Amino acid sequence: MQQIARLRDKIEPIERLHRQADELAEWLSLLQIEYDEPTAREVSAQIIQLQREVERLDLLTLLSGEYDSHNAILEISSGAGGTEACDWAAMLLRMYLRWAQRRGFRTEIVDESPGTVTGYSSVGVLIEGENAYGLLKSEHGVHRLVRISPFDANRRRHTSFALVEVMPQVEHTEYQLKLEEVKIETFRAGGHGGQHINKTETGVRVTHIPTGITASCQNERSQHQNKEVALKVLAARVAEYYRRQEEQKLRQLKGEVTPAEWGHQIRSYVLHPYTLVKDHRTDYETGNAQAVLDGEIDGFIEAYLRWNASKRAALEAKAE
Repeated sequence: MQQIARLRDKIEPIERLHRQADELAEWLSLLQIEYDEPTAREVSAQIIQLQREVERLDLLTLLSGEYDSHNAILEISSGAGGTEACDWAAMLLRMYLRWAQRRGFRTEIVDESPGTVTGYSSVGVLIEGENAYGLLKSEHGVHRLVRISPFDANRRRHTSFALVEVMPQVEHTEYQLKLEEVKIETFRAGGHGGQHINKTETGVRVTHIPTGITASCQNERSQHQNKEVALKVLAARVAEYYRRQEEQKLRQLKGEVTPAEWGHQIRSYVLHPYTLVKDHRTDYETGNAQAVLDGEIDGFIEAYLRWNASKRAALEAKAE
């Protein structure tokens, strides 16, 4: 029934736009016979709106990957820059939470390691919504911030880095995560207080023994809830690990040189001496850096999806 509902949600907008296009074509024919200025203005506005709807649906056709419709697990880790980088991780978290809120997505912080002074050393958030992973996979990579440091008494310009990793949420039953290959440990959860915080071992850390990949959760109220969330995160990480291994094998078979991902920024956020946010893969940029940091990243997401689709098409044509 869920699959039927998803297919219906894809088909009905297309049928609706077909009907609107036919109606507008009839109005244009009538206007050619007898022109009326108010009617022409209204039809023109409806055509512009129809064009926007078509462009939106066209963008959704680019979300055809195996996991694109899944929820997303987004993890942010501070990089070079010390306290600045931890603060930058917190700024990125705020940006993605605001973006998700605008789209009506549900968010839940599943794991966090605070920085020594401010912000986060690392933080993981589950984002639940249709196509959450397909949209957010554009954010995977190193993000670079340039600004006047609020933590520097001399008001010098600092450069900070943070790594954003995005994975689709997959159930451990969906991925066939074998529990005999999982080591489960408990620990005392840390936080800002609560009935059980720091008193009982409600925090759970799970390790996938064959790969050494780990996941933890300490934000739920019970050990059982933390275990379930941690297993979901672990399944996503293991699935992503094997998916990337397969991609590397395919690239080697095609003879493509795989560029190093780590340590090379995909996007720069410059707040001083000028304001500019630029994606170095697509060359999409905007001077309204504050709006981007407030969650307006749809332009970057759309540019990446179109760039990635054209790149994939070029590789397929080359392989043929």
